[in-house]
Amino acid sequence: MRWSRCELFDNRSPIYRQIADQIKADVLNGTLNADEQVMSTNQYAAYYRINPATAAKAFQQLVDEGVLYKKRGIGMFVSPTARDELRAQHRERFFADVVDPMVAQAQAIGIPISDVLGHIVKASEQGSDA
Repeated sequence: MRWSRCELFDNRSPIYRQIADQIKADVLNGTLNADEQVMSTNQYAAYYRINPATAAKAFQQLVDEGVLYKKRGIGMFVSPTARDELRAQHRERFFADVVDPMVAQAQAIGIPISDVLGHIVKASEQGSDA
């Protein structure tokens, strides 16, 4: 893991959820790959100076969600399907949280969807030039 201890946790959500979210982000961005072993809960707790039960709760959540799996006596590993499943979840949220409200707002203020699409294409082309 590549976090600095001071910037890992904030007061906005429980620490176990922040741990789980960071591991998910590492899977999504390729820092953690399929079948790669992750730190043990005890290693994690010692390194980040947190209660081992907090780390264990995060890891158990990730196991329950199918992001990690256990190899008895060996440790925790990234599920082979974790990245694809997380991407699918993020795509669904993106459309629900960003695209659907944008379409509704455009319709409410009289912007044709073709104009919205044209703007998205133009912005995408400009972004690829950077």
